[in-house]
Amino acid sequence: MSARTKARKLALDILFAAELREEAPSAVLAQRGRPNQDELAEYDHSVRLIRGVEENGERIDELIATYATGWTLERMPAVDRNILRMGAYELLWVDDVPDGVAVSQAVALATELSTDESPRFVNGLLSRLQQLKPSLSL
Repeated sequence: MSARTKARKLALDILFAAELREEAPSAVLAQRGRPNQDELAEYDHSVRLIRGVEENGERIDELIATYATGWTLERMPAVDRNILRMGAYELLWVDDVPDGVAVSQAVALATELSTDESPRFVNGLLSRLQQLKPSLSL
């Protein structure tokens, strides 16, 4: 598993925990303390994803809500919601990650951690955002 794949999983864990605890992701990250030796390689990218989702959360949720046909944010499984937030941030704001990689990594997380329908849903929504990326105002 690549360092960035591990970073995404760590970031998802923090984002998911923050939502369940109704705390800011940066607060949950701070409570977690320093990374252990195994997490050092991916820690910086994890922090980048967590802070990016936190800083752009309102716009990210607006985009997800707008393009998630037939689904409200509240109705989505929490893990899917946070995978989509992280995937949308990486797709739309992180220039050093190719768009296709951002989408495929989000789909991989959904495949591993969520329902049987989730990978297709995550892929469809993030692919739509990828298509619209040039016209979206961020």
